[in-house]
Amino acid sequence: MPKPARNRGAASFKPIKTQRAFEAVCDQVRQMVADGTLKAGDKLPAERELATRFQISRNAVREALRSLEMSGVIRNEKGVKGGAFIQTAENEHVAQAMQDFVHLGKVSLDELTEARLGVQAIVVRLACERGTEAHFDRLAATVEQTRIETDVEARYRCAVEFYQILAEATGNRIYALFVGALSSILQQFVAGPNYKTLQEALIDSRHRLVTALRERDCDTAVAEMTAHLDRIHQHMQENAAR
Repeated sequence: MPKPARNRGAASFKPIKTQRAFEAVCDQVRQMVADGTLKAGDKLPAERELATRFQISRNAVREALRSLEMSGVIRNEKGVKGGAFIQTAENEHVAQAMQDFVHLGKVSLDELTEARLGVQAIVVRLACERGTEAHFDRLAATVEQTRIETDVEARYRCAVEFYQILAEATGNRIYALFVGALSSILQQFVAGPNYKTLQEALIDSRHRLVTALRERDCDTAVAEMTAHLDRIHQHMQENAAR
């Protein structure tokens, strides 16, 4: 059975003395998550109690809770046992933040691709060094499943799963988080004309990558992934130019 949520009524929230009170509330909650005072699944005190502890209006508390929910720090649940709970980190929250930056023109497609190239090179090298045969078997199975699928969207889901397994093989959850987020946000740029033809080439590339991983040939594996992502980037640039 899941452990009951801890009610953090005794947490040491400090009174707020600032014009932008809701931002200070957000900062305190984030700091308490960072230092371990608040953990995933913990329940925050009720709105009225938070207002009293922070010595601010309930409207400011509501604004802070909305901001924390939008950024993925908390989730709000309704009902008798509902309330504001500290959220676990999810790919979707990171992906949404990146997507907002792209839509606002603060991040370019080239910047996203450069970041992905850098992250994936590290991921592949670590997966090559730390991955188990079980990881490599799962990667190979995903490649074969992609060959079987005929639907473009189903093939894309297989590709995302491939990247996630690769990230898991590093043993570092941060890489898994970023790989998932980058894969999610780049999906909108990949779809388009000639994508099916591109997928066929990518399947063969992933097969070669798995072979290099099994042989613990890290340099070849990294080179294959770099060529793999360069091919995807070229496809996205061609789509953007249309």
